[in-house]
Amino acid sequence: MNIQPLADRVVVKPVEEQEVSKSGIIIPDTAKEKPMEGEIIEVGSGRLTDDGTKVDLEVKKGDRILYGKYSGTEISIDGDDYLIMRESDIFAVVNRK
Repeated sequence: MNIQPLADRVVVKPVEEQEVSKSGIIIPDTAKEKPMEGEIIEVGSGRLTDDGTKVDLEVKKGDRILYGKYSGTEISIDGDDYLIMRESDIFAVVNRK
């Protein structure tokens, strides 16, 4: 993938939900919720404050994150689905690499 987000934006690969529940019930595609967890694939260079100071992002490439249900813009690159979102749309880092 050759994409570089700008400023305080990140590219996220959503984690697909399991197709079988813990009790063994198969979940059809129509019943699955939109994923709210993903892995950061690329990060921007950081945002600029009003006085021109650059603020680095708190998240980094490889972090597993939680984000809002309707956060970001969906894009498709080479048949894979990704989200581009601002760092402020990220709620938490689940697993830092």
